[in-house]
Amino acid sequence: MRLAALAVATTLIAACTDTPGNAQNTPQSPHTTTTLPFTVTEVAKFTSPWAMTFLPDGRMLVTEKAGELLLVSADGKTSRTIATLPVDSAGQGGLHDVVLVPGFAQNRQVYLSYSVAGDGGKGIVLVRGTLTGDAGAEQLTGVTELFRATPFVEGNGHYSGRIAIAPDGQHLFFTNGERQKFDPAQDPKATLGKVLRLTLDGKPAGDPGLTARGFHPAIWSYGHRNLLGIAFDQAGNLWEQEMGPKGGDEVNLVLPGRNYGYPIVSDGDHYDGRPIPDHATRPEFEKPKVVWNPVISPGGLIVYSGDMFPEWKGDLFIGGLSSQALVRVDVTGTDAKKGDQWPMGTRIREVEQGPDGALWLLEDGQRGAGGKLMKLTRK
Repeated sequence: MRLAALAVATTLIAACTDTPGNAQNTPQSPHTTTTLPFTVTEVAKFTSPWAMTFLPDGRMLVTEKAGELLLVSADGKTSRTIATLPVDSAGQGGLHDVVLVPGFAQNRQVYLSYSVAGDGGKGIVLVRGTLTGDAGAEQLTGVTELFRATPFVEGNGHYSGRIAIAPDGQHLFFTNGERQKFDPAQDPKATLGKVLRLTLDGKPAGDPGLTARGFHPAIWSYGHRNLLGIAFDQAGNLWEQEMGPKGGDEVNLVLPGRNYGYPIVSDGDHYDGRPIPDHATRPEFEKPKVVWNPVISPGGLIVYSGDMFPEWKGDLFIGGLSSQALVRVDVTGTDAKKGDQWPMGTRIREVEQGPDGALWLLEDGQRGAGGKLMKLTRK
């Protein structure tokens, strides 16, 4: 058995020790408190989990970095490996996102993303598979590659690979990181550093205006860095978060055909200390809605729509890795500002909403974190 149930409510979690934002983002400083407005229950333990999603019956699919897809009971007490994918898990690589295909109740299909090695180096791929077998004995079968990032390049970082289903149910959005190569984010022929729009079968369906200008036909927006969360709100707006360089983590409202400026502009700087001009210096680029400096190192993103915390409906929730926090972004229409930042005492890789409106968190399995699954309910 891959997982041990814990089923014990935690005591107060240790406070985060990161410093508050600097002067350039003080007007949007989050409300940080050690008094948590929810009860945290540790449910289970995994090995370096990366993403999760709920099935209609309340069970969960959880991905692990090394390539295992787990089917987990609704109470978290049992799990089984239902597929082992051929991932390249070096560095930031591995088995990444998992999302249900529209019509899952009938077709039993899921999308997955993971990093692989190939001609030219490494890259992220999008695949689709089918859950087959009787309840309790399912396996993922018929795994077929639908799309792969281009070009493959050397290195083990900034794969991204997040997936979101469009409100029309006819398209999916897929994030490709710039692979720590900077310039590909502005290259019209590369999918790196981009938000892509595809058909449900993985065919390019990008912004027509960009395609007419000679861009890769899957590109929807460009000038991004390491896009680790993407989600639609109830109004159909597409929200995305990405890790900035040394400073400058972002939440963006993704609009078709727009250039978000990286690496030409950023509200952070290069790790070697070289400055990057701020967004404000180049108004032709789409600027972020929210910026963190110092960073939160965002992991995962949802738009909350549940009834357990009605005061947060429509807001964004983001996991914090280096910040060891759960972060709320207050959304009003197409505007956003920093909300709460709750210290969780560990690296949060993924945020998901449960069927009853509870918040579920996956603890990262790297840098001393242990890979816990946690459920947050109203106090």
